[in-house]
Amino acid sequence: MKVGVISDTHGSLRLEAIAALEGCERIIHAGDIGAAEIIVQLETIASLYIVRGNNDLDDSWAANLPDSLRFDLNGWQTLLVHDIANVPVVLEPQIRLVITGHSHKPCIEWRGERLFLNPGSAGRRRFKLPVTLALLKVHEASIEPRLVHLLE
Repeated sequence: MKVGVISDTHGSLRLEAIAALEGCERIIHAGDIGAAEIIVQLETIASLYIVRGNNDLDDSWAANLPDSLRFDLNGWQTLLVHDIANVPVVLEPQIRLVITGHSHKPCIEWRGERLFLNPGSAGRRRFKLPVTLALLKVHEASIEPRLVHLLE
């Protein structure tokens, strides 16, 4: 299963991001979406798992979005939250994939058998941080994450 992971679009969905997400079976947005139109655009590519970010709190279109989601991704129990500070200190043992956003800093980190993933920010460049998203190849027994740089 090919899965796209994106975060911190802040109302801007780059053409490079759309191209990178083509062919995904699922897209995960880790919050700070910025506009309802982003959701509509992403839904034309694949079904979505999406959470609200701290910059989405005052937007009426985001009022019904969850702050966190737990779901199965081809056998990988997944926790999705915007800010890593909201990840429980002690996670349920079945959670094998934790996806966050917020910091705009991409990170792929294995902690034992659990993958922590922050796809970085796919929106406007912030400071000198890269503009990225992540792609996952998800198999029942393994997962292959990689970052996609949208701007050089």
